[in-house]
Order: sequence, then C-alpha cells, then structure tokens
Amino acid sequence: MKKILLATALYLGCLASFAGETPLTTIAALDVPRYMGTWYEIAKFPNWFQKKCVADARAEYSIADDGKVQVINSCQLENGETSEAAGVARQVGHATSPRLEVRFAPAWLSFIPLVWGNYWVIDIDEAYQLVAVSEPNREYLWILSRTPKAEPKALEALLARLTAKGFDVSKLESTRQGN
Repeated sequence: MKKILLATALYLGCLASFAGETPLTTIAALDVPRYMGTWYEIAKFPNWFQKKCVADARAEYSIADDGKVQVINSCQLENGETSEAAGVARQVGHATSPRLEVRFAPAWLSFIPLVWGNYWVIDIDEAYQLVAVSEPNREYLWILSRTPKAEPKALEALLARLTAKGFDVSKLESTRQGN
C-alpha cells in the first residue's frame, strides 16, 4: 500500500510540474501607430544577442511602406562604438493585435518560421510611456520607456504586475542610459 501511495504522490507531483505556469497574457489591443518612435531599454533579462551591449540600448520603430514595422535596435559597446541591428516586425492576427513577430535575418529568409521571434506587448501604460515586452515562454523580457529613465513609482508598479504574471523580476538587468 505504501508503494502505491508513494507512486501516486510521485505521479501527481510530475503532473503538477508539467502543468507549468499559466499562459502569458498580453494587453487587449495595441495602437501600432502610437507605439512607433524611440523606446529606451530600462531593463532586460540577460540574453545572448545583447551580451556585448554595455549601455544606451534603444529601439526605433517606424511603419514601412508595406505596412510592416521597421525596427532598428542599437546599443553602445564596451569600446564606445554603437552596434545596430535592423529588422522587421509584423502583427500576428487583427489590426490591434499586441502579438508581433520580429525578424533580424535577411529578407530572403523570411519564409522560414524559425527566423521570426515572438514580440508580445504584455503591459503598457495608458500614455504609451512604459512598456513590457516578452514572449510566451517568459525567457525574454524587456522594459522600455520613452525616456532614458523611467519614473520610479511607475516602474515599481510595473514590476509588481510582471511578478503577478509569473516573471522572476530579480533576473532583470538594469540598462545604463547616458553618462
């Protein structure tokens, strides 16, 4: 009987671990034209493609002639030079969908699904001044602001909402902006 109880407990524990976190939710709707412009990186989860960036990370968004979003990410490297990556984003779904996909690979590779990464707007203030962007697995997270420094109370409130969404905000790295 003890073996059956132990096996059942182990089975239920495994099921609970596979159930995982609740699915990541996005904002209800994104006003893409309003989102365009400059966003400064306030903090991010560490990632391999930004590991050489030491300061001044930002993103410039603009609507291209084909309706897609032009993305230009830049940051300062340790040697003082600026690194820049140009990409394209497209909405997934309806015209106000907060779920986008972004590609930094050459256009001729755009038919390959693996070159597109998820870019989900999961939190944004009413004034479109502070935003959190992630993807369904919560591996990546960026906090962006229209200004190089976020308002402390607004940032604190955002971090609380991100924690409620299942993010470990202790993993966030602050991004140095300016001198």
